Amino acid sequence: MKLRLLAVLLALAMALSLTACGKKAAPEEPVAPPEITEPAPEDSGAVEDSDAEQPQDDLESDETPAETPDVGDAAADADKTQTADTAEKPAADTAQKPVSKPVEKPAKKPVQKPAEKPVEKPAEKPVEKPVEKPVEKPAEKPAEPVSTVDLGGFYDTLSTIETAPSLMKIEGESVDAFYAGLGDIQTKQCAVYMAMISAAVGELALVEVENADDVQKVKDIFQSRIDYQVGDDTNPGAAFYPNSIEGWKNNSRIVSNGNCVMLVACDGADDVVASFNALFA
Repeated sequence: MKLRLLAVLLALAMALSLTACGKKAAPEEPVAPPEITEPAPEDSGAVEDSDAEQPQDDLESDETPAETPDVGDAAADADKTQTADTAEKPAADTAQKPVSKPVEKPAKKPVQKPAEKPVEKPAEKPVEKPVEKPVEKPAEKPAEPVSTVDLGGFYDTLSTIETAPSLMKIEGESVDAFYAGLGDIQTKQCAVYMAMISAAVGELALVEVENADDVQKVKDIFQSRIDYQVGDDTNPGAAFYPNSIEGWKNNSRIVSNGNCVMLVACDGADDVVASFNALFA
């Protein structure tokens, strides 16, 4: 009975809403609402019969053929109205949403660098000029004596000595062959005389160098010549003969005066040395 009452009230409410809105009239044949049968409860029947009879009288007094609405049309109209309301809601919802403003980041303050302190330059010290020392000139070497000795003329004086053998002058490559290294030294005069017979002991070398520093070099070259002629215990000398080797060993001399150097090997070598030194006295 309660369900039937609810159905009737729903139908009445729908009819009133349609009438107020000026909807179309009800159809010619009213359709009665479906009867809902409900099993009788097991409780006392007196109370239920009294409740059921009262709505039945009200329903009979209010029902008229002209005002009974079509339940199907009412439901359709209600669906259309609800659909229209639903379609309008998104626009309303869209209009009501507040526009989100972009979040404004606070402007960064420029980093202020600390003011740079001016670099204080140290006070410039006055530049002290060095005391210019007087240029000391190197001690001048004593001027080398100008040679006035004619070495070739000296040989001519020796040719009158009876003990001196007959000698022959050699030049160029022959001098370098017997006196190795002598050609590399700058000389003002160079005269070499050798005996024509190898078995005889007779040789004379006269050299005047341009630089005083080369005097010792010439002496070393002359000594090498003597050593070569004499030889040693393992190698025989180039003089070959025993008497010639003894003559080179005992009668050879090397002397110098100023830039002039002499080697002599012959009998009476000491007399030749004395005559040579006399040229510079």
